[in-house]
Amino acid sequence: MRHSEYDNFAFHPYNIILMLTLFAISALFLAFSAALVYNRVQNDLPPIKLPTLFIFNTLILLGSSYTMLWAKKAYKADETVNYQKALWATVSLSLIFLVLQFFGWQQLMAENIFLTTGNSDAYLYLLSGLHFAHVIAGLPFLILFLRAAKLRMKEPVSVLVYFSDPEKKLKLRLLTIYWHFLDLLWVYLVLFFYLNYLIQ
Repeated sequence: MRHSEYDNFAFHPYNIILMLTLFAISALFLAFSAALVYNRVQNDLPPIKLPTLFIFNTLILLGSSYTMLWAKKAYKADETVNYQKALWATVSLSLIFLVLQFFGWQQLMAENIFLTTGNSDAYLYLLSGLHFAHVIAGLPFLILFLRAAKLRMKEPVSVLVYFSDPEKKLKLRLLTIYWHFLDLLWVYLVLFFYLNYLIQ
């Protein structure tokens, strides 16, 4: 029996690289979270109230998670139109999230909360900015998937080749995992800062 490098997803190099990357990102965010708690306790810093847009942005990111699941489902079902629609929706929601982040930071500045105002304020900018950067890092891969789908899904034969490509299937799965991770990370940040706000 002929074996392919795509037979075992768990030990594929792409998957191992992604898992190590997600582990490193998680460790980074947990380290900054712990540093914020430590600074608040040591210096008796006041809590920060999250901008309303940060909470609304959670719904936007959850929506992008849903559309990525929609894309994955459409890919498995060989549904060309739905697959492209789902990718378009994910890209659009991600861009909306990024734009709203700028407005969220403007809300903070309007309340005289700046990067240099205090230690706890700096952590809010730092953590939300890091998350912002990781969303930007994932966007080119989404756009490449969408571009490849538009270019290659024009004839029945090319569509068949596209949907039967094991590498494409693997990369879509990895991208979906990464997108869900970003959503969970954002939910964690919102809950973390909200609980910090409750603890006076």
